[in-house]
Amino acid sequence: MRPFKLASLLLALLLLSCAAQARKPYVEIERKLTAQQLQEVGLSDEQLAKLNRMLREAEQGPTSTEAVAAAEHDDAGPQVGAGAPREPRPGAGQFIGLNDEPIKSRLKHDVSGWEPGTVFELENGQQWKVLKGRMSLNKPMLKPEIVVVPGVAGRWFLQVDEDMPKARVYRID
Repeated sequence: MRPFKLASLLLALLLLSCAAQARKPYVEIERKLTAQQLQEVGLSDEQLAKLNRMLREAEQGPTSTEAVAAAEHDDAGPQVGAGAPREPRPGAGQFIGLNDEPIKSRLKHDVSGWEPGTVFELENGQQWKVLKGRMSLNKPMLKPEIVVVPGVAGRWFLQVDEDMPKARVYRID
């Protein structure tokens, strides 16, 4: 009887994974909105086509050539990981956050410690608030360089020094 239960469980998992991968076809905005609603938005035909393409790609995930082009575009930027955390793309990865890159910057202010509620302002304009973690430094660090590191499931951790514990943070700007 055990092999039957195991086979049933495997079959159920297979069916669930197949159902999860099944996708509904993309429906253009023109079919979702009335003519009056489209007129109120005021998009040109070119803008409407571009928006439909972007939404379709967001639902389907990037093709391999688009992924390569995006990677090349990211490399040409001023500093990898300096931007805002990206929203996960459907189909881009199995776990949220694993495709994000660390954000490197410097604090706009000195730091002598942190606790839940402490706000860190970065030179790149981002603001991060401590959710979990507490640390009191022996002496203040003067506008230190920091790294905001992505974790699993959309979690982010602020690292002031690699030898110190990280504070779990979330973006507030």
